[in-house]
Amino acid sequence: MTRPLAFTNVRLVDPASGWDGPGALLVQDGRIADVVQGGELGSLSGDIEVLDGRGAMLSPGLVDLRVKTGEPGFETKETLKSAALAAAAGGVTSIVVQPDTHPVIDEASVVDFILRRTRDIELVHVYPAGAATKGCEGQRMAEIGLMAEAGCVYVTDADRPIVDSKVLRRVLAYAASFGVLVAHRPSDPWLAAGAAATEGEFAGRMGLPSVPPIAEKIMLERDLALVELTGARFLVDQVTTACALETLARGKAKGLPVTATTSINHLSFNEIDIGDYRTFVKFDPPVRGEEDRQATIDALASGLIDIVVSAHAPAPAEDKRLPYDEAAPGAVGLQTLLPALLAFRDAIPLVDLMRTVTSKPADLLGLAAGRLTKGAPADLVLCDLDAPIVVDLEKLKSKSRNSPFDGRRLFGEVKMTLVDGRVVYRG
Repeated sequence: MTRPLAFTNVRLVDPASGWDGPGALLVQDGRIADVVQGGELGSLSGDIEVLDGRGAMLSPGLVDLRVKTGEPGFETKETLKSAALAAAAGGVTSIVVQPDTHPVIDEASVVDFILRRTRDIELVHVYPAGAATKGCEGQRMAEIGLMAEAGCVYVTDADRPIVDSKVLRRVLAYAASFGVLVAHRPSDPWLAAGAAATEGEFAGRMGLPSVPPIAEKIMLERDLALVELTGARFLVDQVTTACALETLARGKAKGLPVTATTSINHLSFNEIDIGDYRTFVKFDPPVRGEEDRQATIDALASGLIDIVVSAHAPAPAEDKRLPYDEAAPGAVGLQTLLPALLAFRDAIPLVDLMRTVTSKPADLLGLAAGRLTKGAPADLVLCDLDAPIVVDLEKLKSKSRNSPFDGRRLFGEVKMTLVDGRVVYRG
């Protein structure tokens, strides 16, 4: 057991209760033993280590619902350990790893492998997502019930949309019978085939193969129709366009059991950031126009978009140092998620921003984390909100360092990360 730790003189930000103000918190035996909003802890025994936060933010650790690793099969991109180290350095205490590994996480034995492997690492909490279809190929439904029993937290085919509507209907209906969450990427595969950018004047001027924004709306319209038919719990995997947000709003107004995510990349960058064919700004979905980016920010502020993810997708240098339309999409984001999100404090209150990466994703998965309440797991991040940082690729913990934030000046330095009361990172 670790020594009890008391945080004093901190700015408590607890999105679950809506509190954002001064306070203090005591960690003991891996859990939050006491929390005082607007005051200080009483007399403390001598065996308790007292840490003066000097006004830094103390909040629940971040819960990231969409993280790619290379393990098993592609460890040169990222291992579970390197991803966990990056998460800890970024204040992320729980991550959900995607199933498109080799082998694909499409059966209970692979789910069990991921859980055992991460228990040995003993850093952050790692939860596997299972494949919705065998091999993420969109043809035959995977063993959803067995994977859920083994510990997967939702099912998805990651970047691959399930084209066959009959297959997706079966997945949704079967998952609904187990209460399993289904995540799906809204993208029409025929319109998006070979695309490297979003259709428009910029892509035309740059000569890049492109996809119209309507491709996201078309697939989301179909998905929500099937959700209405089956009643399944559904997670929209990264909504990024204004036209798709209209569809999402209609679905939520109907009361459909739908939750939506967007990535920190699509909040932070637009198509102009491609610049001189910067492959670090090539994502899937592709970076959008400024109008879509602003619509996504507005949807986050209004609560239409529920959750922000890092969309962590490591790619080694040889996969990025290619012509733009040939380079691998994706960016690492675990270590930059928090400071990049804090850049929106002027537009969205801090407690609401933090809700999108703490209590909202934790509640969706049924986790006890994501809140500052007595008895909750002591998964915490201490962050100096006013400390300036410059993102440096050489200081990132990921094995791959394909970050679009390289050289960007941000605010919010992680001083300490705790998982179950253990200090897993100290800045």
